[in-house]
Amino acid sequence: MNTITTSDFNFKGQTAVYHGKVRDVYTLEDQKLVMVASDRISAFDHILPKGIPFKGQVLNQVATYFLNATRDIVPNWLLATPDPSVAVGKACEPIRVEMVIRAYLAGHAAREYKLGKRILCGVSLPEGLIENDRLPNPIITPAVKADEGHDEDISREDIIAHGHVSEAIYSKMEAYTYALFQRGTEMALAQGLILVDTKYEFGILDGEVILIDEIHTPDSSRYFYADGFEERQSKGEEQKQLSKEFVRQWLIENGFQGLDGQEIPFMPDEFVQIISERYIELYERITGKEFVKSDTTNITERINANVAAYLNA
Repeated sequence: MNTITTSDFNFKGQTAVYHGKVRDVYTLEDQKLVMVASDRISAFDHILPKGIPFKGQVLNQVATYFLNATRDIVPNWLLATPDPSVAVGKACEPIRVEMVIRAYLAGHAAREYKLGKRILCGVSLPEGLIENDRLPNPIITPAVKADEGHDEDISREDIIAHGHVSEAIYSKMEAYTYALFQRGTEMALAQGLILVDTKYEFGILDGEVILIDEIHTPDSSRYFYADGFEERQSKGEEQKQLSKEFVRQWLIENGFQGLDGQEIPFMPDEFVQIISERYIELYERITGKEFVKSDTTNITERINANVAAYLNA
């Protein structure tokens, strides 16, 4: 199965390109961005060696679905999706703070809790929780985006004190985060899923706070199946989930957590296929729509033609 793991496009009016962990972002001269969602997959801030079939399409189409469904809450960067794996939008000045919001003790928060930490990003956590327990209320645990390596946990107070953003802007980001998470939670429950945690990124355009990047995708979010959640939790069983966490767990079981001296384990083709199927399953579960696989005969040519047609129009 063909995948796109690298890109080197030269779009009309292109002035710059940035290759991220998963997305390649092309800047155009008219203050537009062309964001190509590759089939790369990252975990523990490392890009894994194999592309995942249809992963970029899933990410792009899930993000588009939720960006369009939340425009009444916050303005966002998206203008169009001329290709299944491409989004075109407005260039904003990114705010280098990720707004991570959690309703359950899972993932990074659970790992920190097991180490005995009861304060995460300045937020107190109650005693007596077990992994995947619901928190009394959703909490925001921000992270400062790093140029390289792991993003760093940070408190609301330190974000403002260190001048990452003003208190007024942070307060607006905070309000948007709670509102977006509430909408995402409601939409997930309607499809039999629990939105466990997610992250939002914002930018500034003409002095206004704008939602940017992806939202509620399996790369940026964690979902549990609602059916049987309470029973599994009461028995201390692992939750059935749709997210990238199972990839992280596989890596941990195979001796990799992104630490110095650790090597990324070999990924069998069977596991790559499982990841692809899980991504497609999440798309269908969260949107209620059948996933239509795009033509992957030559993904690069397809993207180039579709973007050129959009820009020329």
